[in-house]
Amino acid sequence: MSGYRTKGGIVEREHRLSFSFDGRDYSGFAGDTLASALLASGETLFGRSFKYHRPRGVVAAGPEEPNALVEMRKGARREPNTKATVAELYDGLEASSQNRFPSLKFDVGAINSLLSPFFVAGFYYKTFMWPASFWETIYEPAIRRAAGLGHASDEPDPDTYEKAYAFCDVLVIGSGPAGLAAALAAGRSGARVILADEDFALGGRLNAERYEVDGMAGHAFASRAVEELRSLPNVTVMARTTVFGAYDGREFGLVERVADHLPVPLKHQPRQRLWRVVTKRAVLAAGSYERPIPFGGNDRPGVMLASAVRTYLNRYGVAPGRRVAIFTTSDDGWQTARDCLAAGVEVSAVVDARSEISQELYDFAVREGVRRFVGAEVVATSGRQALSAMTVIDRTGEPHEIATDCLAVSGGFNPNLYITTHLGGRPKWSDAIHAFTPGSKPSHIHVAGAANGEFSLAGAFRTGAEAGSEAAGAAGFEGGRFESVRTSEDAVSLSPLWHVTRSRQKAFVDFQHDVTVFDVGLAKQEGFRSVELLKRYTTLGMATDQGKMSAVNGHAIMAALTGKPMEEVGTTVSRPPHTPVTLAAFAGPYRGKHFQPTRRTASHRWAEAQGASFVEAGLWMRADMFAKAGETDWMDTVAREVKAVRGSVGFCDVSTLGKIDIQGEDAGELLNRVYINGFAKLAVGKARYGMMLREDGFAFDDGTTARFAEDHFVMSTTTANAGPVMQHLEYCRQVLWPELDVQIVSVTEQWAQYAVAGPNARKVLERLFADVVDVSNEALPFMGVKAFRWKGLPARIFRISFSGELAYEIAVPTRYGEALAKAVMEAGREWNIVPYGTEALGVMRIEKGHVAGPELNGQTTAADLGMGRMMSSKKDFVGRVLSNRSGMTDPDRPAVVGLRSVSPRERLRAGSHVLAKGAEARIENDEGYVTSAAYSPTVGGWIGLGLVRKGPDRIGEIVRAYDPVRGGDVEVEICSPHQVDPEGTRLHG
Repeated sequence: MSGYRTKGGIVEREHRLSFSFDGRDYSGFAGDTLASALLASGETLFGRSFKYHRPRGVVAAGPEEPNALVEMRKGARREPNTKATVAELYDGLEASSQNRFPSLKFDVGAINSLLSPFFVAGFYYKTFMWPASFWETIYEPAIRRAAGLGHASDEPDPDTYEKAYAFCDVLVIGSGPAGLAAALAAGRSGARVILADEDFALGGRLNAERYEVDGMAGHAFASRAVEELRSLPNVTVMARTTVFGAYDGREFGLVERVADHLPVPLKHQPRQRLWRVVTKRAVLAAGSYERPIPFGGNDRPGVMLASAVRTYLNRYGVAPGRRVAIFTTSDDGWQTARDCLAAGVEVSAVVDARSEISQELYDFAVREGVRRFVGAEVVATSGRQALSAMTVIDRTGEPHEIATDCLAVSGGFNPNLYITTHLGGRPKWSDAIHAFTPGSKPSHIHVAGAANGEFSLAGAFRTGAEAGSEAAGAAGFEGGRFESVRTSEDAVSLSPLWHVTRSRQKAFVDFQHDVTVFDVGLAKQEGFRSVELLKRYTTLGMATDQGKMSAVNGHAIMAALTGKPMEEVGTTVSRPPHTPVTLAAFAGPYRGKHFQPTRRTASHRWAEAQGASFVEAGLWMRADMFAKAGETDWMDTVAREVKAVRGSVGFCDVSTLGKIDIQGEDAGELLNRVYINGFAKLAVGKARYGMMLREDGFAFDDGTTARFAEDHFVMSTTTANAGPVMQHLEYCRQVLWPELDVQIVSVTEQWAQYAVAGPNARKVLERLFADVVDVSNEALPFMGVKAFRWKGLPARIFRISFSGELAYEIAVPTRYGEALAKAVMEAGREWNIVPYGTEALGVMRIEKGHVAGPELNGQTTAADLGMGRMMSSKKDFVGRVLSNRSGMTDPDRPAVVGLRSVSPRERLRAGSHVLAKGAEARIENDEGYVTSAAYSPTVGGWIGLGLVRKGPDRIGEIVRAYDPVRGGDVEVEICSPHQVDPEGTRLHG
């Protein structure tokens, strides 16, 4: 047991919370994180490293933490790789450690540490190359089992997630001293301000240090500033909100953890909310991250960042150890010694790698009786699963072993500049602070405080106020102000130490991925010297912290090895998200049926009452068939429906077909350019079948388009392609030909549309519409259309046929669709009208030879589908040029033909390969395949459509439909696709 509670901190000690870790019960206080509560309970072991399974403890106190990754919650809400340092404690929290078996304290995977000489950087590139036969049987399964740290839940996530949008004049990122000053200055100017911080307690390092601001404690000043900001009507304060990315259009991505601090979200409350914020200006005041120092044994639990030790002491009232030692290269590290002594924690030693320290620090050490080593280095640590001692080599080379259970390390600070690189900005090296600072950056992003390399408290307030006022002014607001404040002084002198060369133990640069100083040297030796190659060869900076603690140290080591200055070596840049964001937050509410919502037609309830079964068609639920009592097989039902349509009359809901309203003076011209056949001269009151191609010349979609006025067309598309066709038309209208006077809108959901088909279809319509509209053959010939009013409602009638029978389609506004369905069925009662579904419709379209989705598969041309003669030679259209490529016009291409089983009772299946009669079933003998197949009660046997090489030239030939998967091998005759009423006398009746 090492850590314990001190008397300080700003947690709510009167509000005790219970939680568990690895099945053991603990308690903490409101305002704790999981990490601070566990440290207060004496725990030092939090997890295991990825590659070597070495024991790992807490290193940091914020989102840069690489070690203390845990699984939170259980069951469906289990979430892996949560950083214990930012997990807000709540009553009933359940967490468990990761990447260990069978337990955290005894992990058999730790044997990897003994085998570490074989697991150096790049070992996987060299090991898994041979023998090749081992890859699928040994290597890949082993790698998959080893991959990852935690385990996500296999159950559906029960929580909800939202997406939201916001607009502001100034977005302030971070609520430390610079962020508060920027927000106050911009907010007081009247600008709309959003202040976002990932922490649940606003104030940044004002909460973590023993600062004084205007005579009050830093955390008290932060509380007062936040209170004022919340009181301003033009300011929005967002805690628990991470700004994870900067994007084009001055847009930023934010994720708000609405209910992550609760066991279960409240009723109707999302767990997280993803924000897209568009702002005129942004102020990055995200602070900085402290660097560790790579030295022997620096990964042992108990070795922490010095600033983290201060955070646990001053914010959480937790001493991470009973005897704290400090290893520093700066004055800032000495502040940890001061804070420890102020909290009553013993300081066992301060080791300063610099050759000299100030007289003030020397006097402090003498006054407080602190053992000090100047010009010295920590070269090793000891302790099995927690730090117990460290080895120091002083300036004379003499070793000293010092007992300690917590070692606070301070190697300098790296500005948190990552947001500035998301749009292509490049950091620049600063010799003044020995770190990268924002170099080139987007003009709308201002940087202040430690994020800009200003590490003093007074400097943070000053630069924050300047950035806030400047950002507000650039957004059109003047008068923003922030009065200067009196602050305690920071000690910022630094002399960098990139790694301790005298260590014999492993010195880690990247804790999570177990990348050592040796690995960096190996990368240099093997030629991977670029920082980008170094990252990928060693995995340096590829862990969940994305190099926040490791990248600069690794790049500096490479600079030393190659003899190049840091400004030449450079550093990698990041891409969003800056910190991990759950996939659920990106998905928002769009998952399950919300991702692809179920659409029901207006007649859905009526069809259910008629015993319909349904099938998904695109986004819609369509009636598949209407089974009757006594029908034991679905084929019986389909055959009955087909016979009813062919023999008398049937009724089918075709509302799901895409309907696009096209209006404007150039509407006909737009259609002329997207269809392969002409539409500009289509007469008013007529419809025409058309096909459109993609730009690569392949068939895209087909359907009919009707002209209701000189400047008004209504296009019909296939159900599945309704959305893509709309996108295609918008692209053509807005990008290809913006000069055309034309507007388009999807009206698929606005109209309910029904087909009435069969020899008695006209009689049904005459009874239904009586004297409202003339549907005689003379008044409404084939492909004629009319708009009229029926019972006070706008209505449309189209004489078009997909079944090959005399047929009409009737459309009314959707809200009246169910009433129309009932009216049609009532009007057709005398002729025994039958509702039919998509199965019967599919049978009839195969009988008639109409192509559909199986033939319009993205690999067929208009000629393949038998529509080559439709392609106009008098006009240009989308896809015309590329449709004339030699491969597209090859006479040997598979083309659509009809297929009919020689033995009518032998089942023909879609997907069967077409082989010449007597040909061996080998891929080189494949001559096409069956695209669609059905039993035809009209023909009296199994028929289909297929794409067959030189198909139209082989009418009458007997071939085989070979189906090795389902054991089919059927002789079929190649015939015309039009196997029922090829002359078209029925539809013209």
